[in-house]
Amino acid sequence: MASGGADYGTDQQLVDIADYVVGFDKPTKEAVKIARYTILDTIGCGLMSLNFPQCKKLMGASCPGMECRYPCHVPGTELRLDPFAAAFNMGTMNRWLEYNDAWLASEWCNPSDNLAAILALSDYLSAVRRERGLPALTMRDVILNLIKAYEIQGVLAMENSLNQIGVDGALFMRIASTAVATHMLGGRRREVVSAVSQCFVDAAGLRAFRHYPNNGSRKGWAAGDAASRSLSLAFLTMRGEMGYN
Repeated sequence: MASGGADYGTDQQLVDIADYVVGFDKPTKEAVKIARYTILDTIGCGLMSLNFPQCKKLMGASCPGMECRYPCHVPGTELRLDPFAAAFNMGTMNRWLEYNDAWLASEWCNPSDNLAAILALSDYLSAVRRERGLPALTMRDVILNLIKAYEIQGVLAMENSLNQIGVDGALFMRIASTAVATHMLGGRRREVVSAVSQCFVDAAGLRAFRHYPNNGSRKGWAAGDAASRSLSLAFLTMRGEMGYN
């Protein structure tokens, strides 16, 4: 893909996200330190959520009895799931109590929601690599990808307020996780652009479930749903699915 994307008529926002995800690999020591704290905090929130039956009942495979050749472990449980279900489980438990970090910009969001997709995919890719005689991914890989996702979601939220028009801010998290996941799967700029474009085509659902009188339990699993969708779009793109400029 041409560096500026002009040959494709590609929206500059898509190009900027792809350039950042593919080109950034040297975080500051401070960013790494904060990312480590964030991971510990987020997993801690998820573990506490497992004490609540309303959350725990949502844990498990998408369809009972499903098995995966390269299963992902869901922290705090004995579950070994496919990466899509694992991302849903982790995203749900991490966010259930609303104790994880918050970024109160123009759009309110919880960037640590990105950990679910990144951790599930890292577990999956590590299993694939071990079978091929390659070293597993490390926590440094997880940290680097989480930093990227934080930056993408955080910058999008700074000047774009989805809550003011009644739609859900999980869109920005889905964009961030999809971009990072596509690169983790081996995607380059063109693939990242295509995958992220699918997020914009998906658009954002209504945020009615977050407000009285319609607030309900979907508020707890919306992040898990977005994490799972992120991986779906990344895998789909890496199979050759087209994107939208």
